[in-house]
Amino acid sequence: MKRLVEFLLEDGSTMLVEVDEPEPEGGVVKAARPGELITRSQQTFDQALEKVKPAASLVIQKLRALSDPPDEIDVEFGLKLSAESGAFIAAAGIEANYRVTLKWKKQSQAA
Repeated sequence: MKRLVEFLLEDGSTMLVEVDEPEPEGGVVKAARPGELITRSQQTFDQALEKVKPAASLVIQKLRALSDPPDEIDVEFGLKLSAESGAFIAAAGIEANYRVTLKWKKQSQAA
């Protein structure tokens, strides 16, 4: 089931995000009155993204610290947003969903 969550932005404007909501157990269905269709997040969008920043920084830091560091690092991961939890890294199955590409450029030999 999907629902809309409103996140406040730094400039005071808002952004609506469609989020997945777990299916209710026991056949209970949520209902809302007019005007209650959108859930307001308890934190700003910036605050929500701050939660994933340490994990992203750590991945980059560790890859740069390889004994033969790559010339280019491309890290891609999915984010999920929630009114209660803010932002968190999306999981594929039971593992974190990261896609990492490392590139080394061949050094030309000096003549």
